[in-house]
Amino acid sequence: MANITKELAEKIAEKLGAVKNSKKNRPHDLYVVYHEGVRIAQFGICRGSNKNDGHDFIPSKIHVTPRQARLLGQCPMSYQDWVNEMIGKGLIAAPAQADEGSDAEN
Repeated sequence: MANITKELAEKIAEKLGAVKNSKKNRPHDLYVVYHEGVRIAQFGICRGSNKNDGHDFIPSKIHVTPRQARLLGQCPMSYQDWVNEMIGKGLIAAPAQADEGSDAEN
Protein backbone atom coordinates (compact mmCIF):
# COMPACT_ATOMS: atom_id res chain seq x y z
CA MET A 1 0.00 0.00 0.00
CA ALA A 2 1.22 3.47 -0.85
CA ASN A 3 2.40 5.74 1.93
CA ILE A 4 0.72 8.80 0.44
CA THR A 5 -2.77 8.06 -0.89
CA LYS A 6 -4.85 10.43 -3.00
CA GLU A 7 -6.95 11.23 0.06
CA LEU A 8 -3.87 12.06 2.14
CA ALA A 9 -2.42 14.09 -0.75
CA GLU A 10 -5.60 16.19 -0.84
CA LYS A 11 -5.38 16.77 2.92
CA ILE A 12 -1.75 17.88 2.54
CA ALA A 13 -2.75 20.29 -0.23
CA GLU A 14 -5.52 21.71 1.94
CA LYS A 15 -3.28 22.10 4.99
CA LEU A 16 -0.64 23.92 2.93
CA GLY A 17 -3.25 26.18 1.35
CA ALA A 18 -2.17 24.98 -2.09
CA VAL A 19 -3.79 26.66 -5.07
CA LYS A 20 -5.40 24.16 -7.44
CA ASN A 21 -4.79 24.61 -11.15
CA SER A 22 -7.03 22.24 -13.12
CA LYS A 23 -6.68 21.92 -16.85
CA LYS A 24 -8.82 19.76 -19.08
CA ASN A 25 -7.24 16.80 -20.85
CA ARG A 26 -4.67 16.27 -18.10
CA PRO A 27 -4.66 13.20 -15.85
CA HIS A 28 -3.86 15.22 -12.73
CA ASP A 29 -4.53 18.52 -11.00
CA LEU A 30 -1.57 20.74 -10.25
CA TYR A 31 -1.33 22.27 -6.77
CA VAL A 32 1.01 25.18 -6.05
CA VAL A 33 2.06 26.16 -2.52
CA TYR A 34 2.83 29.82 -1.91
CA HIS A 35 4.21 31.51 1.18
CA GLU A 36 3.88 35.30 1.30
CA GLY A 37 3.34 35.38 -2.47
CA VAL A 38 6.39 33.25 -3.33
CA ARG A 39 5.98 29.80 -4.88
CA ILE A 40 7.62 27.28 -2.57
CA ALA A 41 6.41 23.96 -3.98
CA GLN A 42 4.13 22.34 -6.53
CA PHE A 43 2.83 18.83 -7.04
CA GLY A 44 0.18 16.93 -8.94
CA ILE A 45 -2.68 14.81 -7.64
CA CYS A 46 -4.05 12.19 -10.02
CA ARG A 47 -7.70 12.56 -10.90
CA GLY A 48 -8.17 8.78 -11.04
CA SER A 49 -11.04 7.37 -9.01
CA ASN A 50 -8.88 5.02 -6.92
CA LYS A 51 -8.25 6.78 -3.63
CA ASN A 52 -5.40 4.38 -2.86
CA ASP A 53 -3.36 5.40 -5.90
CA GLY A 54 0.18 6.18 -4.82
CA HIS A 55 1.39 9.75 -4.53
CA ASP A 56 4.73 8.88 -2.94
CA PHE A 57 6.48 11.63 -4.94
CA ILE A 58 4.76 14.38 -2.93
CA PRO A 59 7.17 14.45 0.05
CA SER A 60 10.09 15.38 -2.21
CA LYS A 61 7.96 17.99 -3.98
CA ILE A 62 7.07 19.72 -0.68
CA HIS A 63 10.64 19.33 0.64
CA VAL A 64 9.94 16.96 3.55
CA THR A 65 10.45 13.29 4.41
CA PRO A 66 7.68 10.74 3.74
CA ARG A 67 7.05 10.57 7.49
CA GLN A 68 6.70 14.36 7.75
CA ALA A 69 4.31 14.38 4.77
CA ARG A 70 2.11 11.76 6.47
CA LEU A 71 2.16 13.76 9.70
CA LEU A 72 1.22 16.90 7.78
CA GLY A 73 -1.78 15.18 6.22
CA GLN A 74 -2.82 13.46 9.43
CA CYS A 75 -2.60 16.69 11.50
CA PRO A 76 0.24 16.21 14.04
CA MET A 77 2.38 18.51 11.87
CA SER A 78 0.95 22.00 11.46
CA TYR A 79 1.33 24.46 8.62
CA GLN A 80 3.63 26.53 10.86
CA ASP A 81 5.76 23.44 11.54
CA TRP A 82 6.11 23.02 7.77
CA VAL A 83 7.02 26.72 7.36
CA ASN A 84 9.66 26.35 10.10
CA GLU A 85 11.06 23.32 8.27
CA MET A 86 11.26 25.36 5.04
CA ILE A 87 12.98 28.21 6.92
CA GLY A 88 15.49 25.69 8.27
CA LYS A 89 16.18 24.48 4.72
CA GLY A 90 16.56 28.03 3.41
CA LEU A 91 13.51 27.79 1.12
CA ILE A 92 11.63 30.48 3.04
CA ALA A 93 13.31 33.55 4.51
CA ALA A 94 13.26 33.78 8.28
CA PRO A 95 10.95 36.51 9.56
CA ALA A 96 12.64 39.74 10.62
CA GLN A 97 13.01 39.97 14.38
CA ALA A 98 11.64 43.10 16.03
CA ASP A 99 14.06 44.91 18.30
CA GLU A 100 13.04 44.13 21.87
CA GLY A 101 15.34 46.60 23.58
CA SER A 102 15.39 49.93 21.84
CA ASP A 103 18.34 52.23 22.33
CA ALA A 104 15.91 55.17 22.08
CA GLU A 105 15.11 54.76 25.76
CA ASN A 106 17.30 57.10 27.89
